[in-house]
This record gives sequence, C-alpha cells and structure tokens, in this order.
Amino acid sequence: MARFEFVTDWHFEAPIEAVFDALTDSLRWPEWWPGLVDVEQREAGDEGGIGRVQHFVWKSHLGYYLRFDIRIARVCEPCLIEGVADGDVTGIGRWRLCEENGGTRVHYLWQVRTVRPWMGLLAGVARPLVVWNHHAMMRAGAVGLSRHLKRLPTPVGQAIE
Repeated sequence: MARFEFVTDWHFEAPIEAVFDALTDSLRWPEWWPGLVDVEQREAGDEGGIGRVQHFVWKSHLGYYLRFDIRIARVCEPCLIEGVADGDVTGIGRWRLCEENGGTRVHYLWQVRTVRPWMGLLAGVARPLVVWNHHAMMRAGAVGLSRHLKRLPTPVGQAIE
C-alpha cells in the first residue's frame, strides 16, 4: 500500500458561503468537475451533513478509475468539511475555507493510502505520474468550480463587477 498526502490551495472571487455551498453539494460536482464520473448518495446523515455517505467514481487522466465512499465526519459552516474515505483509497479529505482578499481561499488536504495491490505497484513504479495526475485533476476542479461560481445569481445588495 502506498501513502499519499496532497495539499491544494485555491482562491475564488466569490463569497465564502457560495463556495461552501458548492463544496457541500457534491452530488452536483460532476456538472463542473471533469473526471468525476458519478456521485451517488448512500446515506443522508444528519441535518448538518454529519454521517452523510456518498460513493464517488473518478476517472483519472491516466485512464484508471478510483471508486470510494466518503463519510462526512465534521462540518463547521462555512469553514470546514472533513470526510473519511473508504474504498480504492482510505484516509481523510479536509476542506478549509476562509475569506481572503475579497474572495474565498480554499485549502484541501487529502491524506490517503491505496488499498488495491495494483495501485500500490503503480505508485511504487510511477509515483510522479500519480502525483501529476492528482494535481491535474485538482486544477480541472478549480477551473470548473470557478466557472460554476460565476454562473450563480448575484445575491441581492451586491454589486456585479
């Protein structure tokens, strides 16, 4: 089994609430995140989202698929979403949001280990490609989310630039 720790930082010219809402609405991620093939609700969780379980299917830039569930473990609106992954990879994913420079800074931590033997072999032989793939998929997510946020209606009382 191979272990990975990825850190991603994004900045959006959008209110923190809009970014938080988009990140918590992961059933709609396939509409704007290239490479995300499907998200399926498995368990609803409580009113704050704690305990919600969703099944994700990702197709990497390298052609392989990752399938895993994410169980939401912590939510602090609008600043934190943390989930526990179980499936082809196991570990944690943590979104931290803060207001910055008139927009929203997003910091994502993805600490996982591979479960399938072929993934451990791939990571052992081609770790730089796996790392490149992760970062390429996160860049695509940032572009997609940015476009998605720009299509949202402007809240009443805010100026349109």
